[in-house]
Amino acid sequence: MPLLRFDLIEGRSPESLKKLLDTCHQAMVDAFQVPVRDRYQIVHQHPPQELIIEDTGLGYPRTNDIVIISVVSKTRTPEQKQKLYALLAERLEQECGIAPTDLMISITENSEADWSFGLGKAQFLAGLL
Repeated sequence: MPLLRFDLIEGRSPESLKKLLDTCHQAMVDAFQVPVRDRYQIVHQHPPQELIIEDTGLGYPRTNDIVIISVVSKTRTPEQKQKLYALLAERLEQECGIAPTDLMISITENSEADWSFGLGKAQFLAGLL
């Protein structure tokens, strides 16, 4: 935990997709101090006409390299969130060539009672995590 969902326009190579996911995971480890093996990532690839991501009047140019990251996580501080946003923008540009204007991130918070990692148990509530 956290759980990351990526919405992308289809067409990336397996190698570039792996680099994207690895880069995002390392930013998550650094910003949220999650364990290295605490990695939950789901990729959804779409034809270009299925992703309409405009700029909310900010004037950001968008390309087919757009990456939308939806994060579900326990509560994080505003400072942790801002660190994550900055690290993702910086590292995705450096490591993957994705412009910061082609990155959109949304974080939804929940609590320990909202997670089950299997076996029908709430591992956080049961003291297993």
